[in-house]
Amino acid sequence: MQNKFSLKQFHNRFPDNDACMEEIKQLRFGDTINCLKCKKNNKFYRVSGRSAYACAYCGYHIYPLKGSIFDHSSTELTSWFYAIYIMAQTRAGISAKQLERELGVTYKTAWRMFHQIRTLMACGSDLLTGEVEVDETYLQPRPFMKKKLNPTHGLGSNYSDNSQIIFGMVERGGSVKAAHVISAGARVLLPRLQDSIAAGTTIYSDQARVYKTLKRLGYLHDSVNHSHGEYGRGLVHTNTIEGFWGQLKRSIDGTYHCVSPKYLQSYVNEFVYRYNHRTAPVFPVLIASAARRVR
Repeated sequence: MQNKFSLKQFHNRFPDNDACMEEIKQLRFGDTINCLKCKKNNKFYRVSGRSAYACAYCGYHIYPLKGSIFDHSSTELTSWFYAIYIMAQTRAGISAKQLERELGVTYKTAWRMFHQIRTLMACGSDLLTGEVEVDETYLQPRPFMKKKLNPTHGLGSNYSDNSQIIFGMVERGGSVKAAHVISAGARVLLPRLQDSIAAGTTIYSDQARVYKTLKRLGYLHDSVNHSHGEYGRGLVHTNTIEGFWGQLKRSIDGTYHCVSPKYLQSYVNEFVYRYNHRTAPVFPVLIASAARRVR
């Protein structure tokens, strides 16, 4: 399957609000629907001037947008679809300010749209198996913020009291899981690790103390010693998860610049979702999720 869904394809497929509405209706209900009123398996036809479809036999109405992220929104469906498209297609993400400029909406509307779309990206996955790399990373405040919030730390410090910790696990050739956590201690990381990685899996990590007990927990474990300049020893490395951290940090720093800890997990979910759907076009999958997911 091609891993791209071009802008030309997007405009050809969704030229107006009616085409977007029909797509949502098809994804959510299909061609024929068991009518709740007449109990017949009929076709439903669009009601002119309304976001509803009527049963061909008894006229009972269904509302494809009900309960979705599009429900009760005054923003046109074409704008919603375009926001989902550029969010899915852009590897480094896109800011709400950019969406504001492209759609001609207010910043508040653009931010809310992106926030709603990110809720679709918070999905679980199966347990990781095979060979899994684990690591934690720290998102630093920007230099001027670090100095303002914690003046006792020099600008060259590795960490500050305001650093945000993200714990990640990636199955080689498979999916990644990442979570914004309050601590890099064993009481926080190990329960998450056990909930996400199947017992008996081979785990590769650095030599942080939190991973010393992995063998006692039923995992096969090996590590690299970064403090001695060792970053790979055959199959033993954490290069895959480090690559994911690199993309995440570059995107947050270059696109979003600064992310509130309150919403950091939703931004992490965005990059996890995009990584886990990297082998196929993300946009059709995300649109299907938007249509079928009812709040």
